[in-house]
Amino acid sequence: MSTSYAKPDTLIAAALEPLDWTRSVSLVFAFSLLIALSAQIVIPFGPVPITGQTFAVLLTGALLGSRLGAMALIVYLIEGLSGLPFFYGGNSGIPHLLGPTGGYLVSFPAAAYITGAFAEHGWDRRFLTAAAAMFVGSLLIMLSGWVWFSIVTNSSLTTAFQLTVLKFIPGDIIKILLAAAVLPSGWALLKRRASQPK
Repeated sequence: MSTSYAKPDTLIAAALEPLDWTRSVSLVFAFSLLIALSAQIVIPFGPVPITGQTFAVLLTGALLGSRLGAMALIVYLIEGLSGLPFFYGGNSGIPHLLGPTGGYLVSFPAAAYITGAFAEHGWDRRFLTAAAAMFVGSLLIMLSGWVWFSIVTNSSLTTAFQLTVLKFIPGDIIKILLAAAVLPSGWALLKRRASQPK
């Protein structure tokens, strides 16, 4: 009897086929730690710093798929809320989640789910569609961060936009392009490996 439960519709699922429960749980925790690590890459930039998190969140969704990607982000949030120093700059706890940058954090599971759903439908196999999937996930994160910041700091939407969205657009474009380049390249390597004689 097979313990595999998912068809290989994402890069990680195809590379680790069959993707059983043990591997799935291991991947969820491994990617939650990857996101925690990426949160420690911090460039101070006003009230909202630049971190490596967005890149890791979108890549997690695309690599793990909608369900496992969202689960990895939920586990990450639980780890940070439980007191582990997993949020940016070693922060943790409910006060940080409810602070000015909490909107980004709460959007992470949904962004990973959406990006993963696109990947499950083959969007991660070509550069342009992978970039489009990453753009949608990034847009959700930015929108959530923008509105949340405006509400928590009682600032206008225009001011909040300048502080939480506008200055991050160039960096996000670079992150999207990098992530979008990784995915088709990974599929090409996997296809080449599968075609080699055993």
